Amino acid sequence: MNRNFSKTVLRLGALALGLWVYLPAAAFSQDHAKEHGKEKAKKQSKEQMKMAMTKAVAVLNPTQGNTAQGVVTFTQEEGGVHIVAKFTGVPKGEHGFHIHEFGDCSAPDGASAGSHFNPKGAVHAGREAEKRHMGDMGNVAADEQGNIALDYVDKHIKISAIIGRGMILHANPDDFTTQPTGNAGGRIACGVIGVGKP
Repeated sequence: MNRNFSKTVLRLGALALGLWVYLPAAAFSQDHAKEHGKEKAKKQSKEQMKMAMTKAVAVLNPTQGNTAQGVVTFTQEEGGVHIVAKFTGVPKGEHGFHIHEFGDCSAPDGASAGSHFNPKGAVHAGREAEKRHMGDMGNVAADEQGNIALDYVDKHIKISAIIGRGMILHANPDDFTTQPTGNAGGRIACGVIGVGKP
């Protein structure tokens, strides 16, 4: 009787020890699976959101000492991104026009927007070039009244890649050869590209 009782106690003890080890591990495993599932869903949601983006907009304001201001819209179309830009208060003549790497216009001269947006490490060139920075958008011309109107389709730009980047209008024309900036001079207007309403 005592021997059977001892065996029973040992078995119950082993069972209790197993449960003591297993239950917290199982709970941890379930919690980990839930967290992993949440992270995966969040990542998928971000990817779906990027894929669903069809429009972006940048509102550019003058940098210190300048008067140029305008709005640029980017709309996804078959064959590229349709870009429409309108500016006022711009000195007459041609001005370099680029997407820059940071959506930061906090510096008075716009320098906080960083360099041209160039995710593939390409050479600087004009907007019609086969190889160029994604941010190379060529020159825009201001008329006698200081107005700029631009309307074209860009085959290099991807809306999902430019959201949150900076948009810069420069003081001088882009020469398309000086690396890596095009020697376009100071930054007379700066804006941040955001998701637009479809």
